[in-house]
Amino acid sequence: MDEEYDVIVLGTGLTECILSGIMSVNGKKVLHMDRNPYYGGESSSITPLEELYKRFSLPDSPPESMGRGRDWNVDLIPKFLMANGQLVKMLLYTEVTRYLDFKVVEGSFVYKGGKIYKVPSTETEALASNLMGMFEKRRFRRFLVFVANFDENDPKTFEGVDPKVTTMRDVYKKFDLGQDVIDFTGHALALYRTDDYLDIPCLETVNRIKLYSESLARYGKSPYLYPLYGLGELPQGFARLSAIYGGTYMLNKPVEEIVMEDGHVVGVKSEGEVARCKQLICDPSYIQDRVRKAGQVIRVICVLSHPIKNTNDANSCQIIIPQNQVNRKSDIYVCMISYAHNVAAQGKYIAIVSTTPIDQKFVAISDLYEPTDDGTDSQVFASRTYDATTHFETTCNDIKDIYKRMTGSDFDFENMKRKQNDVFGEDEQ
Repeated sequence: MDEEYDVIVLGTGLTECILSGIMSVNGKKVLHMDRNPYYGGESSSITPLEELYKRFSLPDSPPESMGRGRDWNVDLIPKFLMANGQLVKMLLYTEVTRYLDFKVVEGSFVYKGGKIYKVPSTETEALASNLMGMFEKRRFRRFLVFVANFDENDPKTFEGVDPKVTTMRDVYKKFDLGQDVIDFTGHALALYRTDDYLDIPCLETVNRIKLYSESLARYGKSPYLYPLYGLGELPQGFARLSAIYGGTYMLNKPVEEIVMEDGHVVGVKSEGEVARCKQLICDPSYIQDRVRKAGQVIRVICVLSHPIKNTNDANSCQIIIPQNQVNRKSDIYVCMISYAHNVAAQGKYIAIVSTTPIDQKFVAISDLYEPTDDGTDSQVFASRTYDATTHFETTCNDIKDIYKRMTGSDFDFENMKRKQNDVFGEDEQ
């Protein structure tokens, strides 16, 4: 361990493992450590089920009705992957897809007036949806055609909208969309957590809706993918990538001190030894003095013996409950997976947040942390805590932001591509 590295990474959460993989592919000498004996950190999958009971301090063991404990892989931070999103691009460019299998999530739904409706995101679905009246459907269809044709590099597609000036509120007015349609468009298609987006220029929102529609077009049922055996497979896949390119991994390794000289990181001390480095990446738990609390997330993991009502008996789905529908300041996300994804015993379902009868629930309240500075002086780069959303786009934005601060250049997916003659011995043709 008494060596010098370009980058030391502390914590094996998804953010840290992706950055570790990218740095290794780019020729950096990387040491990756975690105080835990398992991969994933906060984004790990817990197995067997007995471990989940211990983690949440439940006094009893799982009942026999829960099936075999080893059949369970329960995500602590359940999220889906947008089929056309940034994380899928990262997986494809790095070829980490070699180590993973995915299933399409069967449906995306939105809550309105006490009922659950499928989210319409194409012209055909808009016209067939029970979410809107006849005239509203036509107006929404016009809006979707505008979004589908929109190209930020072609002013002919703007239809009088200035994407860098016109607010999203004004775009909704232009198409005469009602409040319920605005709710599900902003929260179930653009995937915003609050209504703050309404009064900023519309470019990002339009691009978010395009991403949703393009992701849906990839597979048809929904825009989301989910890995078999749980999200814990994702950090392990990127860790394997880093190892292929020379990265060194040490689990169950306590961190005693982050060694600083003149305000700049120079190493990490563990079990009396110091590994020296030029740059440090870590999750917030390793540098509490360099992060601040930015909020909280409450997650309730529910085990069910049935699919969620009004979802066409889907084995997996997402339900978004917009803030205005339940008089809250932020949305409620429900994300469900099941035995079909090899994460639960036969006939069992795992959901976060549910009002249906449940077999067991596990409640976790997590503090949200963000770095207090950009790390350019100290070369210590802290990731952000995983937020409440049920997708990985915000996590990918954090990865790209850290990359830019570390390297001084914008994130480029091309830099993630495997090099020639890697361990698989497959030369580029």
